[in-house]
Amino acid sequence: MKTAMPLLLALFIFQVSAQKAPVQKQRTLWNDFTYDMGSMFGGIGHAYSRPFHWKGDDWARFGYTAAGTALLFTIDDELDDWANGIRGDVPQFVKDYGNRFGNPDNNYMLTGGIYAVGLFTKNEKLRRTGVLLMASATAGGFLQQVTKRIIGRARPRSGDPSSTYDLFHLDRVFNYDSFFSGHTMLAFTNAYAIAKQFKNPWVKAGIYTVGMVPGFVRVVDRFHWVSDVAFSAVLSIFIVESIDKYLDKKYSEKYNDQSKDVSWHLSFGPRKMGVVISF
Repeated sequence: MKTAMPLLLALFIFQVSAQKAPVQKQRTLWNDFTYDMGSMFGGIGHAYSRPFHWKGDDWARFGYTAAGTALLFTIDDELDDWANGIRGDVPQFVKDYGNRFGNPDNNYMLTGGIYAVGLFTKNEKLRRTGVLLMASATAGGFLQQVTKRIIGRARPRSGDPSSTYDLFHLDRVFNYDSFFSGHTMLAFTNAYAIAKQFKNPWVKAGIYTVGMVPGFVRVVDRFHWVSDVAFSAVLSIFIVESIDKYLDKKYSEKYNDQSKDVSWHLSFGPRKMGVVISF
């Protein structure tokens, strides 16, 4: 009896330890894919829900964005007249790149390709980049489609001034769907998200510049007003940052240790006023 008790106790401890041992889930492409798609839609929902969690600084940033956009609204027609002087000087290949790169079909070919490479090479950082790109583009693209049908702002090429609106249309009304710029949104979203891979400020600046070419071209070709493009670029930054913070909780691989905070302040000077964004 004395011998049996230690044996029974040892057997009981072994069974309890075995039950508590974690079961390792086999990692497969399908598991990674389903996890990433869940993270993508979770990131989209996170971005849309952020206004319900805004505090003082967040509302201040929203106010700066609204004020800056409203300021540009007042001079959009003058800026369109100014662009008349350079339209003939912009090379055709730049225009072709600007109009094609921000196209949704081309955008998802790029972002989907980046994600696919990360998935098949089992590179978590590249997978995360692809998820960030696709989630940000989807969140911004859906918002843009809804907004332009509600606001119905005239495009420059319509011949109407920038203050002309044809409100609330479920169907798209061509030349009255200017605000805000989808091409700029998609292109700068990609540029901003990809630039996160690098710490060098000159590399970042170069990527941002390439990402703003579609916005510049859309103004030159009279598809959009300057305020449409500026608002799209700023909104892209907020969407990418919001989703990237969400993905911090979903992936162990980080791009770098840089802060994800975006700061704003108004800048005044002789005969000028502007909004400075630090990121």
